[in-house]
Amino acid sequence: MRCLYLNCAESLLNLKEELSKKFSKVAVFEIKIGQKEQELLQLENEKTFFIDLINKFKEFKKGNDFVIVVGCDGFGVIGKYELNLKIAKNLNCPIYEIKNLNALKNLNKNSKLLITNDLQEIISFEQSIITPYQFENLLTNRARDAKATVVLPESDDDRILKASDLLLKQDVVSLIILGDEKKVFDRANELGLDLKKAKVINPESNEYQKDVAASIYEKRKAKGMTEENALKLAKDRTYFGTMLVELGVADAMVSGASTTTAETIRPALQLIKTKPGVSIVSGLFFMSLDEEVLLYADCAITPNPDPEALASIAISTAESAKSFGIVPKVAMLSYSTGESGTGPDVDMIKEAAKILKEKDPELKFAAPIQYDAAADITVGAKKMPGSQVAGHANVFVFPSLNTGNICYKAVQRTANALAIGPVLQGLRKPVNDLSRGCLVEDIINTVLISAIQAKG
Repeated sequence: MRCLYLNCAESLLNLKEELSKKFSKVAVFEIKIGQKEQELLQLENEKTFFIDLINKFKEFKKGNDFVIVVGCDGFGVIGKYELNLKIAKNLNCPIYEIKNLNALKNLNKNSKLLITNDLQEIISFEQSIITPYQFENLLTNRARDAKATVVLPESDDDRILKASDLLLKQDVVSLIILGDEKKVFDRANELGLDLKKAKVINPESNEYQKDVAASIYEKRKAKGMTEENALKLAKDRTYFGTMLVELGVADAMVSGASTTTAETIRPALQLIKTKPGVSIVSGLFFMSLDEEVLLYADCAITPNPDPEALASIAISTAESAKSFGIVPKVAMLSYSTGESGTGPDVDMIKEAAKILKEKDPELKFAAPIQYDAAADITVGAKKMPGSQVAGHANVFVFPSLNTGNICYKAVQRTANALAIGPVLQGLRKPVNDLSRGCLVEDIINTVLISAIQAKG
């Protein structure tokens, strides 16, 4: 299904007539801004406006071959062209413009959004813009389809309870919250939250305790685990939550709002362990920029990966991209592109590339490559001509935790990117870690991603 965006309806009839010669079902989708929509846009609640519009447009497109979107007027301090540009991006619609073509292009420099007066160019153009609102909406819909159960061990953190309330209201996942039932519901009532749809389990006294303790003992007895210590661990909320995932009571676990990364990951490494053929667990961040989603790894787990580990991280991150509908093009990053530089750090990336080629010969990747050559089409064509990845990369594998962590935070803060993660990859079943400084929105997004991971 194809579409185009008009800033006004002046040329609508002629366009519809012309398009009807090429497409059997041409429909018109009009953007209407009433009082409710104005309030959402003016009261810093534009997310609700755009996600609602994205879903309405998605439904409207069904059964049509071509949709003409007619834009709206501005209001108050919100300008007409600025608003219509933002709507066009969020609907992934090229703009057809005749009168104000150059002015509109100047308003939208360095953008993937096609703005043209050539109808044939729009018909033949494959535009692919994913805005942060589109990505969050995709996560919500994919998680709802997954019908997964996610366990949240940290009921003593109000952010967890607030996120649970919103998730349950959206009916996107089933939740198991760990803690004393009375304390959980009393605190929820104090905060004005409705958690009645959640299952609350007390790790210290529950129907699963014997099975959890027995399983911990069996999995760890070769490492010196005693039955007594296994029973103690079965009462620890993180170990208990991890075992609910391992035993199939829950599909995924999200923790870390009030515990360290090590406390979240250690039980998963001991009890769930890695997928067959995967040598390392790594931390991925989804970086949702203005018009695209990029994947960065490893930004959270492994300080100094060797070539084998880098290849494994690249494969895991490419698989993660596929599971979220993104066709991976992997950049193995370095301070050098191709054969332009030498030294131990460059040699390590070259060795990782050899291993990656052996393990996954079909994967599209470039190595070694600098970030600018990986991300910018013009630079990529100059520095690595003929590469299918240079200038088009969407998966970025960093040579160390230092570089990965610094880069994701720099992009998050300076480019105002939505950073979702760290998403742990490589485990047999999903367990994900939160930052102790996480916002309610971060918890929600991590739960959604965990649900999607659980169902593949």
